[in-house]
Amino acid sequence: MPRLSAVPLSMLACVLALSGCSTTQKDETAGWSPNRIYSEATEERAAGNFEKSVSLLEKLEGRAAGTPLAQQAQIDKAFTQYKAGEQAQALATLDRFQKLHPASPAMDYVLYLKGLVSFNDNLGLFGALARQDLSERDQKAAKESFESFRELVARFPDSRYSPDARARMTYIVNSLAQYEVHVARYYYSRGAHVAAINRAQTALTDYVDAPALEEALFIMLRSYEALGMTQLRDDTRRVMQASYPQSEYLTKGFKSVDEPWWKIW
Repeated sequence: MPRLSAVPLSMLACVLALSGCSTTQKDETAGWSPNRIYSEATEERAAGNFEKSVSLLEKLEGRAAGTPLAQQAQIDKAFTQYKAGEQAQALATLDRFQKLHPASPAMDYVLYLKGLVSFNDNLGLFGALARQDLSERDQKAAKESFESFRELVARFPDSRYSPDARARMTYIVNSLAQYEVHVARYYYSRGAHVAAINRAQTALTDYVDAPALEEALFIMLRSYEALGMTQLRDDTRRVMQASYPQSEYLTKGFKSVDEPWWKIW
């Protein structure tokens, strides 16, 4: 068998080494100032290049470590991840920021952004699923959003973000109450009257002054009637008449099933 000489082998090794070096990508930001990196990241986000923007902001975190600009880069990274639809990554970034900078003057915005990341204003939080059975759907994200907004309002009542946070809290409460009533109605329509009563009572207990509570009482009234529990039916009717004297439920019954359950105002 012919043998390869040592010279060609060494030459081959050099060629491979050189080719490997040629594939190494050069860091285009090597000579950039922190301010330029931040500016470029902002422009990339505005153009919809979220991945590139996040990459630049991560570089900025390292280059400007220990400065206010590094903190701003972290916040902007979370916002960019939020805009890219990367909810879990955005929340992780915000959680990390809170641990590293608990006394940051931007904490009110961080809490507001945390609320926004989990908040979904698409028709009562669940609009895309309006025709599906939602009886087992988790409401964790909506409740986490509410908690972030509540912490913001409690800690920073005069923050520029607090008025919007309060409005979103009301929206979330109304949506969650309507969800419970939707589930109660689902059980009622299938003859599970005890389960319907329990879910309606949950709405009445957990959510105050939500528009959906009128229907919650009506579901309880009809469920007690179906179970032959006339005393509880009559008690519920009196409460409903006192609370909603003009209620159309008492005269017309349930609203049309064609009306989306999430339409709360």
